[in-house]
Amino acid sequence: MIQQHPPSTVLTFQDLQRLTGYSRRSGVEGALRKQGIRWFWGRHGPWTTIDLVNQAGGNTPTNEKYDSEIL
Repeated sequence: MIQQHPPSTVLTFQDLQRLTGYSRRSGVEGALRKQGIRWFWGRHGPWTTIDLVNQAGGNTPTNEKYDSEIL
């Protein structure tokens, strides 16, 4: 089970290891890069958020009133 860290919904390195199936940092980072998921370096390894995973999958939040397309 993925532990969500409310309210930020952070996916930790351990979460990403379980999701990708890779145990090494390089494998996890490669899988994230291949899927187009933005991630960040942390002290304990790469991390990302559920929102960034959803964005890579083409899902955008519907509760935003404005976005970059208004320009």
